[in-house]
Amino acid sequence: MGGTGLPPLALSEGERSALEGWARRRSTAQGLAQRAQIVLACARGWSNTMVAARLGTERRTVARWRTRFLRDRLNGLADEPRPGVPRTVTDAQVEEVVVRTLEGTQPGGTHWSKRELAEVVGISPASVLWIWQVFGLQPWRTDTFKISPDPFLIDEIRDVVGLCPTPPANAVVFAMEEKPQIQALERTTPVLPMLPGMPERRSFDYVRHGTVDLFAALNTATGKVIAKLSAQHRAVDFRDFLDGIDRQTDKSLAVHVICGNCEDRDVPQGAGA
Repeated sequence: MGGTGLPPLALSEGERSALEGWARRRSTAQGLAQRAQIVLACARGWSNTMVAARLGTERRTVARWRTRFLRDRLNGLADEPRPGVPRTVTDAQVEEVVVRTLEGTQPGGTHWSKRELAEVVGISPASVLWIWQVFGLQPWRTDTFKISPDPFLIDEIRDVVGLCPTPPANAVVFAMEEKPQIQALERTTPVLPMLPGMPERRSFDYVRHGTVDLFAALNTATGKVIAKLSAQHRAVDFRDFLDGIDRQTDKSLAVHVICGNCEDRDVPQGAGA
């Protein structure tokens, strides 16, 4: 097509093959695929207006990529560097921050602080914090865990878990907890009631009246709680509480007690009682 007033756009075999590949492959970025289609259409001798109408884009977009291709050929279709401050943190520094955070601590400390690590690596504390956030690192936090020394742990876990998906027939299940060393406290003066413009007030100091041991068992089916307070922390009190559960349960039902937070005693621990 002549008479467009535009400089001719001719393609070599290599350029045409590359452009057709970019326009056809699914893995090609959407922007690059459109630019390839624009250049291929321009190579047919179409005007900018015609190419824009055929590809559903704007005339100035076609003109820009036609000009870029004529000037820089295939390299002109790539994105130009974006304006802004150049990157100052290198990949090696990012790796060093991650490795030092995971594999060591600062001298005399329990973990790296962002300022100490920034000084060692040679970047700003803000950059260290940014790297920690990107990699999900929180060196100032700790968590705890416990490995049970109970040799029957696996069997007990199976018993407890088995009560949930396959509850036994004609049975009742209690979840039991013990809270030892509960302090019995009394304020040194009576509590002053709330008044208009003034909240309820309690004395700062208090008198200790020793400790108590609380046993509580929750019926997992009805929500009923059986509780008992003991002035001492003894195995006999634990057995008395189990007897109390038995007395308050229908004799036709088998009783299963899941014990949690119970201190070591001269009584066997397990899923059933």
